[in-house]
Amino acid sequence: MSQGQDWAVVARRAETMTFLSDYGLSDPFVGVCHGVIARIAPRARVIDLTHGVPAHDIRAGAVMLADCVAYMPPAVHLAVVDPGVGTARRGLVLVCGADALLVGPDNGLLWPAAEALGGVEVAFALENPAYRLTPVSRTFHGRDIFAPAAAHLAAGLPPSRLGPAIAPTDLSRLTLPGAVPAAGGFDTTVLLVDRFGNLSLDARATALGLAAGAPVELRTPAGRWWARAAGTFADVPPGSLALLEDSSGRLAVAMNGGRAVDVLAATAGTPLAVRARPQAPPTAPRGGVPPAAAGGFCGLA
Repeated sequence: MSQGQDWAVVARRAETMTFLSDYGLSDPFVGVCHGVIARIAPRARVIDLTHGVPAHDIRAGAVMLADCVAYMPPAVHLAVVDPGVGTARRGLVLVCGADALLVGPDNGLLWPAAEALGGVEVAFALENPAYRLTPVSRTFHGRDIFAPAAAHLAAGLPPSRLGPAIAPTDLSRLTLPGAVPAAGGFDTTVLLVDRFGNLSLDARATALGLAAGAPVELRTPAGRWWARAAGTFADVPPGSLALLEDSSGRLAVAMNGGRAVDVLAATAGTPLAVRARPQAPPTAPRGGVPPAAAGGFCGLA
């Protein structure tokens, strides 16, 4: 598309909306946003990607959204993880080709998804009061600003009607450092913990390059553990740790039949070192903690 277009073609193709947030489901926040959308765009189909993003965790929300967008039809993607609600941070709509519009706060949340969709062609600030609810709450922009804007776009509103254009270079960006190479492996962090207790790492599956069954040592500030490079959960015995490629193409630490998060006591943001080892020590329990290392952090070899 050229800069001269009014971008209406994008909105007219968006019969679908997606919705991601950190609102959870115990409060009525999600339902109220659905109601706002239904009043403005009753024919729009809304796909709830998740509302289980950890509260205020912009990075986790950004990663989840970026992981999902490739599997969606042409859509308006509404995302709200907004610890800066009520401040001077901007609301945005990002145009990403002919198939996708991203709506949410200008805090980096939308950036990885925009990159996954091929990049931002043009952005607009959500400043036109005609497409907001009034009065605007200072604590619930999801209801009063973001959901109305996304619904109007799904109903056919050209994005340029929402407010002034913003240069993509002026947008807040969130970038992930990835794995840092180290002798015998790499250093990284835990990005996400899913409901099965698997730890998704900020490292692509190509970072290690070990054959299935090869032993690896995992180290966090809480201690060290032994695992095996694997292709599936079942490649290691029950109760053992596996280092494998997850459905997003990242490396993940998992436990066959258990919860790796409970063993490693890690959360999103926990630093984790991965080192290839010729063999696991004979005293190491399957996927467990060698007795000599239990509870302590060992210096990296």
